[in-house]
Amino acid sequence: MERMVLNREMGWLRKHAGILVVLVAFAAGMVAGPNVTRSVSAAMNEKSTTAADQIVIPSPVQLSTEFSKITKKMAPAVVNINTESTVETGFRGRQMPFGGQDPFGGFFDQFINPRDMPESFKQKSLGSGVIIDPDGYILTNHHVVGKADKIRVKMQDDPKSYDAKVIGTDEETDLAVIKIDASHPLPSARLGNSDDLSVGDWVLAIGSPFGLEETVTAGIISARERDLGSPFQRFLQTDAAINPGNSGGPLVNMAGEVIGINTQIASDNGNNAGVGFAVPSNTAINVYNQIVKTGKVTRGMIGVTYQTEQSPVLLRSFGAEHGVVITSVQPDGPAAKAGLQQGDVITSINGSPVNTTDDLLSKVAALPVGESTTIGYIRDKKEQKTTLMVGDRGKMLAGLSGSDATQGGGDKEGTKAKFGISVQNLTPRMAQQMGLESSSGVVVSNVAGSSFAEEIGLQRGDVITEINHQPVKNVDDLLRIQQDLKPGSDVVFLVERTQMGRSTSLYLAGTLS
Repeated sequence: MERMVLNREMGWLRKHAGILVVLVAFAAGMVAGPNVTRSVSAAMNEKSTTAADQIVIPSPVQLSTEFSKITKKMAPAVVNINTESTVETGFRGRQMPFGGQDPFGGFFDQFINPRDMPESFKQKSLGSGVIIDPDGYILTNHHVVGKADKIRVKMQDDPKSYDAKVIGTDEETDLAVIKIDASHPLPSARLGNSDDLSVGDWVLAIGSPFGLEETVTAGIISARERDLGSPFQRFLQTDAAINPGNSGGPLVNMAGEVIGINTQIASDNGNNAGVGFAVPSNTAINVYNQIVKTGKVTRGMIGVTYQTEQSPVLLRSFGAEHGVVITSVQPDGPAAKAGLQQGDVITSINGSPVNTTDDLLSKVAALPVGESTTIGYIRDKKEQKTTLMVGDRGKMLAGLSGSDATQGGGDKEGTKAKFGISVQNLTPRMAQQMGLESSSGVVVSNVAGSSFAEEIGLQRGDVITEINHQPVKNVDDLLRIQQDLKPGSDVVFLVERTQMGRSTSLYLAGTLS
C-alpha cells in the first residue's frame, strides 16, 4: 500500500517537475532581487555622470527658425527677371540641320498658308537672378537672358522695375551677368565655397517659379559633380523644388551663402520631380569675374579631338600608361602647327600630368589664350615635347561650326544685330567645290530673317572677301572690322556668289540701323 502511494507521488513529481523549477527560480529571484536592483541602479548612476556630453538633436522648430532667418537675409538680393525676345517662325523656308528638305514640310504646309504666318513673333519669359554686387551686377542663366531683346528686373519691396543690360554670357556653363542702374546701393548676396558642400547638407532654393516671386523651397544636396554631358558643367543635384521660373535663382546653404545657381531639372513634364541641378558657386565665381572684367569668358583650345573612353588597352598599344589619344588634329590649329598628329598621346601640359579627357579639357581651357605652352606626348612609344600657342576656344569653334565666334554679350549679340549672319572660314575643299581660285574669305552659313544682311541681299553660300574695302581672310578679320561699326555706318561687302557652277563677284551695300 505504501508502495502504491509512493509511486503516485513520484508520478506527480515527474509530471510537475517543470513547475517546481520555475517556482524555485522565482523564489531565488525574490531573494536576490535587491542585489540585482542595486547593480542596475549603480550603472544608471554612472551613466548619468556623462549626460552633459550627449549630442542634442535640434528640434524641427529650431530648423524652421534657421530657414526663416536665412530667407529674410537672402530674399532682398533675389530678383525677378522678365524678358522679351524675337522668335523666328521659320516660314521663310525651313532648313534641315544636315541639309536636305524638311520631310514634314508638305504635310504641315497643307494646313497652313505661309502668308498667314508672321516671319517672327515676340516671346515673353520669366526667370530669376541674384544680386552679387551693390552696384547692380546680377548673376543669372544664359538661357534666361542670352537671346533677350528687352530685360526688366524687379526686386523685393521695390515697386519700380529696372531695365537691365547684358554684360556678358557664357553658353557653355549657362551663366550670364546682367546689370541694372539704381540710385542707391542694392542688397547683395555672398558667394560661398561650393567645394565645402557634402551630400545631405540642407539647402534653400529661392526664385520665381511660374512667376510667383519670392518663393522659397527647402531640400538637401543629393549629389555633387553630376555630369549631364556638357564639358564645363558638373552640377550640384538637389531635391529642393525647382520649377520653370526658378532658373538663375540662388541655391543657398545654411550659412546664408549662395553655393549654386539653379539651372535645370530632370522631369517628364517640365515640372519639379525632385531632381534639380545648380551650377556650383565656384564655377559661377570664375565666370562672373571674367565677364565683369572683359565682357566674355575666354577659354584655351589647342585644336585636337579625342574619344571619351581612354581604355588601358588603348593606351598600352601606344606605349602609354596614362594620357589622352588624339583622334584628329584641326588643320592650321595650334596643335597642327606644333607638329602633333593623330595617334599621339598627350601625357602632360606644362609638366602637369594628363590622366583623363576631362583632365585635358579643363587644363587646356584654363590656359591663357596666346600663351606659349609645353605639351608632353608619346609618339612611337617614345616620350617627346613640343611647344604651341594656345588658341581661343570660342573663335576656333566658330570656324568649325559656323556659329558666332564670341561669347560675350556685347560681341555676340552685336554680331547678330549688325549683320544678322552666321559665318565660317572658307576651306580649300569648299573653295574647290564652289569653283573658287582662292580659299581666302568666310562663307555665309545662315541669314536671319528681317536682318540687315537679308535687306542688302546677302545669301546663304555667299563668300565674303572684303568689308569696306578691307580684306576678309577669315572669321577673325570679319569680327575685327565689325567691332568698329556703329548704327548709321555704311557697309560695303564684296562677295563671291556661285550660281549654276559659275562664280560671280558683286558688291552689296547698306547702312546699319
